[in-house]
Amino acid sequence: MGVPKSKAWEATKVAIDVGFRHIDAAFFYQNEEEVGKALREKMENGTVKRADIFYTTKLWSTFLRPEFVQPALEKSLTKLGLDYVDLFIIHWPVAMKSGDEILPKDASGKIIFDTVDLRDTWEALEKCKDAGLTKSIGVSNFNHKQLEMILNKPGLKYKPVCNQVECHPYLNQSKLLEFCKSKDIVLVAYSALGSHRDPNWVEKDSPYLLEDPILNAVAKKHKRSPGQIALRYQVQRGVVVLAKSFNEKRIKENFQIFEFELTPEDMKAIDGLNRNFRYAKLLSAVDHPYYPFSEEY
Repeated sequence: MGVPKSKAWEATKVAIDVGFRHIDAAFFYQNEEEVGKALREKMENGTVKRADIFYTTKLWSTFLRPEFVQPALEKSLTKLGLDYVDLFIIHWPVAMKSGDEILPKDASGKIIFDTVDLRDTWEALEKCKDAGLTKSIGVSNFNHKQLEMILNKPGLKYKPVCNQVECHPYLNQSKLLEFCKSKDIVLVAYSALGSHRDPNWVEKDSPYLLEDPILNAVAKKHKRSPGQIALRYQVQRGVVVLAKSFNEKRIKENFQIFEFELTPEDMKAIDGLNRNFRYAKLLSAVDHPYYPFSEEY
């Protein structure tokens, strides 16, 4: 948000040059043309093959009605210039009024929501997988009850391979992680470095994770940055971690987390930072029947 779209094109190319292969994108980010262009350039000049890249896109909340699911994915594929994605996930369990507006609002500026049975949405995702448009399907921002609803769906063909959620030392999701592991669902962490602090989504007085004294003490001990510690923490607990950056130096830094290891004491100290603090609360949807954060996990 608020970053020129050309930045996504440049950052994607830098990330691929550094060694990143997992690209996490979404219809909502409105930059799939730029990201796709960067990927195609890197494939055309032989840096990578399509099979080397793991590309994720997400189904936005205005497309949760089953009849809109495949057309939404096809639209993303067209923008990207790709034949398939590796992973297609439901961005939020909360549906918004379908149509061309990304954030449909009423006259008073309130978002207009919709109620869609997520099991029907899931069936439409299964069809996308059968059609070869995506290799795998998953969810994002689901709590454990919503995951169970999908897992217990009569006639379930494919279970969600992942649940992508906000996860960092201040919200370490230990209960959800345990639940996901027990069901063979990969937990993928977003906002792993805290958050971008976009005032539209994040409250101004939110704590700065990367300024945390304990995180900084561990970083100093390892001669690493606090961001590298926060990312390495996730890798060691079996979480797939995403890192968002447009800065070449930090993109490189984020990739160097495989060069060192945290001790059990370090891990314990970072576990102790958990305060169940959520940056992305989606408060506008708090009254929605599928609002995900009323549950403990």
